[in-house]
Amino acid sequence: MKTDEGKSKIGHLPSSVANDVFSLTPKQLAAINEAFEQRRTLASAREQELFGVLDEEHLSDEERLALIFLYAHMPINDLADYDGKLFLSHVRHALRMRRTMPWGNKVPDELFLHYVLPPRINNERIEDYRGVIASELTERVRTLSMSEAVLETNYWCYEKATYTGSDARTISPLGMIVSAKGRCGEESTLTTAALRSIGIPARQCYTPRWAHVDDNHAWVEAWADGKWHFIGACEPEAQLDKGWFDGPARRAMLVHTRVPAGYDGPEPVTYTDGAHTEINLLANYAPVRTLFVHVEDASGGSVAGAEVQFQLYNYAELHPIASVRTDDRGKASFLTGYGDLVVRASSKGSWAEVLIDGSGENSPEQHITLTLNRSGQPEDAVDFDLTPPKEIPAPSDQETLSEQALDIHRRRTAEGERIRAAYESTFVGETQAGVLAKQWGLETDRLFKVLSDARGNHGEIAAFLNKYVPGHGEWPLRLLESLTAKDMIDIEQDTLEDHLLGGLQALRDYEQHCAGEISSELFVSDVFCPRVRWERLTPYREKLRAAFSIGEQTEFRADPQLLARRIADGWSVRDDLTPVPGKASPLGTFTLKAGDRESVEILLVGLCRSLGIPARLHPATQRPQARVGEVWIDLKRPEPAVKNEAGVSGGETEALVATTDELSDREPVPMRGTLRLLPNLENSDAAVAVEASYRENFTLARLENGLYHTLNYPFREKDVYAQPFELEAGEYRMTTGIRLQNGRVLGRMFYFVIRPEQETTLTPIFRQPEEAIPMLGIAPDRSRLTLSDGTATTLSDLVGSDGALVAWIDYRLEPTRHLLREAGEMRAELEAEHVPLVFIVSDQGINREEITPFIPKPLPTGAIFAGDASGEAFAAMSAVCPPPGTEYPHLFVLDAQQNIRYAESGYKPGSCSEALSILRTVRA
Repeated sequence: MKTDEGKSKIGHLPSSVANDVFSLTPKQLAAINEAFEQRRTLASAREQELFGVLDEEHLSDEERLALIFLYAHMPINDLADYDGKLFLSHVRHALRMRRTMPWGNKVPDELFLHYVLPPRINNERIEDYRGVIASELTERVRTLSMSEAVLETNYWCYEKATYTGSDARTISPLGMIVSAKGRCGEESTLTTAALRSIGIPARQCYTPRWAHVDDNHAWVEAWADGKWHFIGACEPEAQLDKGWFDGPARRAMLVHTRVPAGYDGPEPVTYTDGAHTEINLLANYAPVRTLFVHVEDASGGSVAGAEVQFQLYNYAELHPIASVRTDDRGKASFLTGYGDLVVRASSKGSWAEVLIDGSGENSPEQHITLTLNRSGQPEDAVDFDLTPPKEIPAPSDQETLSEQALDIHRRRTAEGERIRAAYESTFVGETQAGVLAKQWGLETDRLFKVLSDARGNHGEIAAFLNKYVPGHGEWPLRLLESLTAKDMIDIEQDTLEDHLLGGLQALRDYEQHCAGEISSELFVSDVFCPRVRWERLTPYREKLRAAFSIGEQTEFRADPQLLARRIADGWSVRDDLTPVPGKASPLGTFTLKAGDRESVEILLVGLCRSLGIPARLHPATQRPQARVGEVWIDLKRPEPAVKNEAGVSGGETEALVATTDELSDREPVPMRGTLRLLPNLENSDAAVAVEASYRENFTLARLENGLYHTLNYPFREKDVYAQPFELEAGEYRMTTGIRLQNGRVLGRMFYFVIRPEQETTLTPIFRQPEEAIPMLGIAPDRSRLTLSDGTATTLSDLVGSDGALVAWIDYRLEPTRHLLREAGEMRAELEAEHVPLVFIVSDQGINREEITPFIPKPLPTGAIFAGDASGEAFAAMSAVCPPPGTEYPHLFVLDAQQNIRYAESGYKPGSCSEALSILRTVRA
């Protein structure tokens, strides 16, 4: 550890000083030192931008070591995209809060370094958010206990943002404040950032996929007064360890969080590599058991470095909630819940799998041996049933709050809603958009769409349009329309300017150098648009173009494969140094000359587009492609570094060996065939007609090296019979599944082969339950309700004579918003089948203007909102059919005779689709 001068390599601090600063052991200091030197070598192309701050004259020992700790565990994408001054600002603020907040000296060094200091929480853009948040929060919490400060922080977060469904990109904490809305991953990112900004250890917790419904969820744990507690992010409660999701969490199969590598806490470790450690928090929420897996080869020898996946059914695929490498004895383990799992192991293309029964409640351990004696795949079809963990009642010892405390909580949440609504009232309205549209000569509805999507960032968007529309017509608007709605929230003028001017230059390049014309649609989507996948958007076109000579640019346009080989041969691919692949900007990856494979492929696509070459990631396989003439060609893919055969296990990261010298110059020309799905005509008159819907009840997956990889076709794509799927030749699996109301899955796996230039046909078949749909009671027909205009009505008047979906809702809560979103997504189906949809609001006003902001998608025409202010209608319904839970929403299916045929309560994504299926059946 020490040099000849007795000094530590880490920032040239004496070892004794380093130990005094953060109480690190010699082993920990050595690991930090080694990892820091590796990062510094890897990021040598950005030496000054990243590490120059270490030479600052007034840098304290504490600041220096904290900085080096961050660098030592930094994901490769952060090395590519951010500068040392940003990280130094985070370090100084974190240390200042530790000195000034009353709980600062209570936080152990280990927790401070891993749960307060890191600026990154998920895959969001890193910004200098701590000072902004602390300026509002510090005085609100300074006189409180840590537990009280956690609760108060969540009230503050609720004032800033609430839930809405959105795409998979995670906006930053400041972006979330600008938006005032976001999905659970963004709510928990903001809440974690807020707690860290005032010096309280916090971590984002995820269940990657539920076992009982098709979805996932994220929340927050905060450390207060010696113990970790959970809270619903941006969903305040009056006490800790309470949230609408605590019932589902008791049925989880995994709850995890990611923490910088080297963390040595008491929690079980699922996985660790050079960037992070994934720890398993499930025991905080649910009963647990440990699966011990031994992987052996066909001759009985142990297989080191085998990948072991623990899979459950979710979104119509067998999704690996955890993937673990076997150690040098061929062993791996996983802490999970008491539900069924498929365990699959693979090494060098050989595989084995087994379905594990999760019903053994008194079996805290289970030992499994998997023999890798299979290659290729089975033939025909295989049925499977998977049962999730059973529902577990809430613990009886939880503190019951007084009515006074509950009343204070209700007033606090109402105040939070008023504060947020006042901010949202400053967003651009349709009238204001119309004035601007007339001024700029643009279509009002198109302009209003981008400005309303921008929410609190509308000023940035309007300034860009005001500057460039006069000289470029509608091109600036078309650029904005090529991006996602979420991009409007955090994109900046300099980024838009670079892509507008660079994109129009790319069009001129295409017209000058490429044969034929390019359609407007193709140009906008695959040249003009700067968004490739979920990467950080920055200006990059001008600098990427300038990196190549005119002659090189001409050669690349004539043969994009030359550019692909240049990138594959010249850029290091390190998939071991990031828990969240594909998030670096193209310019950052280009400058660093390294990245995870997805980021390098995003760079390749961005380079092509900058030079006027249409390019994309294939919609299903995510393989980089370029358009040559009328054909999309697959571009050469960069190869990741190869791990030692033993893989990664037990907290040790094996050395990585670069393989660029071994890359083949062979052009990747995969052979293709087609898959045509055929409707199941034999069961066309069956009582239950299941409509094939991608990722809702079926998926396709390709077998690669013994593991299946699901193809990324659009969610809920239903037009699957009209055109064949074009697929690379190889072995595939189609998975179909029907999820029953109790969460159990009836699944079937169809195995098939795609041969070059041949068509394969397959008929999706969905297994059906044998039980008849029960009658749960008769709905009270004279229940009194009130429409939004004050008109009195009854439930039977609203339901009509052909059955309906009826739901009592609390639109302020995330589970209700899931239901509203699903109803919007199913608008066409519900309208086509003339399904009445009745939403009943209890204990709240039914002002439609108040409800509308919580509806993420337009609801079916004729959706009705009614009020049940007294609760009498719900009480009458509950008397004849007690709902299965206490949490909103309470969803019922009523048939033509007002018989109740389905009842569901609380958080259950997919319940609208499930209810529609029930109604279809009872209507038949």
